[in-house]
Amino acid sequence: MKKIDNWIQRNTFHHSQFWNLEKLVVAKREADLTISLCLPTLNEEETIGKEVVIFRSELIERYPLLDEIAVIDSGSDDNTLEVAKNFGADVYEADNIMPDIKPKKGKGENLWKAIYQLKGDIIVYVDADISNIHPRFVYGLIGPLIYRPKIQYVKAFYKRPLSVSGKESKSGGGRVTEILIRPLLSLFFPHLTGIIQPLSGEYAVRRKVLENIYFPVGYGVETSHLIDVYNKFGLDAFAQTDLEKRIHENKSTKELGKMAFGILQTFIKRAKTLNRLKLKKEFETILRQTQRGEDGYRQKEIPIIEEERPPMIENEAYCEKFDRSLNS
Repeated sequence: MKKIDNWIQRNTFHHSQFWNLEKLVVAKREADLTISLCLPTLNEEETIGKEVVIFRSELIERYPLLDEIAVIDSGSDDNTLEVAKNFGADVYEADNIMPDIKPKKGKGENLWKAIYQLKGDIIVYVDADISNIHPRFVYGLIGPLIYRPKIQYVKAFYKRPLSVSGKESKSGGGRVTEILIRPLLSLFFPHLTGIIQPLSGEYAVRRKVLENIYFPVGYGVETSHLIDVYNKFGLDAFAQTDLEKRIHENKSTKELGKMAFGILQTFIKRAKTLNRLKLKKEFETILRQTQRGEDGYRQKEIPIIEEERPPMIENEAYCEKFDRSLNS
């Protein structure tokens, strides 16, 4: 499709285009922007320290590109919070943010609550389990938003070697994307197929967009973002940046099955709401995986329900804090 090809040429970047951080900081100041970095965590004591040190030393102390670095934690039972705090991050437990609302568990919950807790006009989300972390994971995503005011949402893409138990192969990461999401987008939302890594956990977004979209609390959050932002703001709101390579410990096939099941629920809900799909009855929310035990094969039933948080702009406390009109 010509429109997709044109978008790819116009809105696809490489992190090296934004290497001049001194220039980027000047442009940020001229645009009068504040920028927050959110690191959602759950038991990431092995990698969180390095991430905070690198981002703080390079993007706050050396080049004041970021205004805050915050860890939003899902209830770690290791030393994640202590390590992050000792290295200079602001640390918050998700359950303690907006305490009047009954808490839910999931990465999407952390991302949603970050909108309330953090102050930035732009919020950058970076996963906390990246072993080859580098400042490009932040400035490569911020750059398009600073230099191109019409861009609203910047996704990362990269090569993803498959790493399991410390052993790495050159390719094989992004399995859920290639097996599930890309085929679904091709069927129902072909204009989004130009986004190379639709499920990447690294993206930078303007607050005015984040506060107006729903947040599944679980696996479906990135998928819902793509569809909702496209529906509200159009394809030209998106951009993507090549960050070259991302290394982390990959999940097992069974774990990816759980992820895919949650994502599929979110996708079906969106397709149904937008009249792209009709259902005669509601779908199941129990994933059934057949496993072999000592006494033969048995099914394991795993309930996975993709609950969603409403747009933050519908929350009265948020509107008071950020001087917004309540959209209810």
